[in-house]
Amino acid sequence: MDLQSGKLYWPTTYPNPKSYPQLEEDISCDVLIVGGGSSGAQCAHYLADTGLEVVLIDKGRFASGSTASNTALIQYAGDKMFVPLMNTFGEAKAAQHLKLCEEAINEIEAVCGTLPDSAEFSRRDSLYYASCEEDVPSLEQELKLLQKHGFKVDYWTREQIIERYPIHTPGALYYHNDGELNPIKFTHGLLESAHSRKIRLYEQTEWKGHRQEKDAVVMYTHNQHLIKAGHVIFASGYGNQSIKPDKNAVLSSSYNLVTEPVSDLSLWLNRILIWETARPYIYLRTTPDNRIIIGGLDESTMIAEERDRHIQAKKEQLLTELNRRFPDIQVEAEFYLGAFYGGTHDGLPILGVYDEFPRCTFLNAYGDNGLVYSMVLARILRDRLTMGSSPSSDLYLQTR
Repeated sequence: MDLQSGKLYWPTTYPNPKSYPQLEEDISCDVLIVGGGSSGAQCAHYLADTGLEVVLIDKGRFASGSTASNTALIQYAGDKMFVPLMNTFGEAKAAQHLKLCEEAINEIEAVCGTLPDSAEFSRRDSLYYASCEEDVPSLEQELKLLQKHGFKVDYWTREQIIERYPIHTPGALYYHNDGELNPIKFTHGLLESAHSRKIRLYEQTEWKGHRQEKDAVVMYTHNQHLIKAGHVIFASGYGNQSIKPDKNAVLSSSYNLVTEPVSDLSLWLNRILIWETARPYIYLRTTPDNRIIIGGLDESTMIAEERDRHIQAKKEQLLTELNRRFPDIQVEAEFYLGAFYGGTHDGLPILGVYDEFPRCTFLNAYGDNGLVYSMVLARILRDRLTMGSSPSSDLYLQTR
């Protein structure tokens, strides 16, 4: 799958990552993780201290797939807000999901403090503003539910917003204690930490097929080696849909750019994360080297050539959207891309457990909070593999 095209920013921030060998022998393990992006790395992190023998493979270099284009806004609220989640799953389950995401952010912050190199995690508040007057009542309903369940969120009026930011909107929700990070440094840091705790890592090792045995899955690699595993976690991001499509998954195309460094970001008070009620929405964040990331303008296409034809035009549109929100910041794009993006019809990520893939689980952390969802699902998988179950499994299994 041709995941992305363009000029990517994150790889330039970590130009010499540690490399790992290709698999050159037949091996066995308790758990095999297929995929060396953020989802696979987060699974490796949770499984590293369980006593299980764990192997992780990737067909290319680690963190070179969708992780390299992840804009890494770390939030518990997602594309489907509390109200639509409640309408689908009920209030209790919607609240449970958001609480799990809030806990996952805390865990991401904690693990970032243990990594060998900084993943540039910072706490950031989020401004979720009404794109039009008609969206204000839905924000007010959202606010009541969030505050009812103990989430730290406020409502800001038009006047409160314009006092702080040059954004013209009738109202907004202000979420406290979200975050941001560098997804490349985070993923490589997790993998290096897991490797130091005896997880075996292999790059340039492609899974080409498998067979089921009574008590194991035997995986074939591109160079004719075998990996015998008690359980397999497919953490290949959107590539999972090429192995086992799930009817709840929705793949499309999205665009983002990263500007040149900005000399003065004083108008961007506290460098908050910014997004809006429109669908598809525009989102913005800053970087430690004073750049701005802005993205959105999603298209429904899953044809790479069609996606890529729009990259230059989308770049110009995104610059226009940036200047509309911050008229005094005049800056050019240095990096820009088009990439495939995955979500789900019902708004929750997916743990896929299918009859035709015994002893396998598909981790599909699809949605705009993929790094957070991966943390939630990886912890659930650890519990299922070590204790046989997790109280949160039913919320995310594809049979929900």
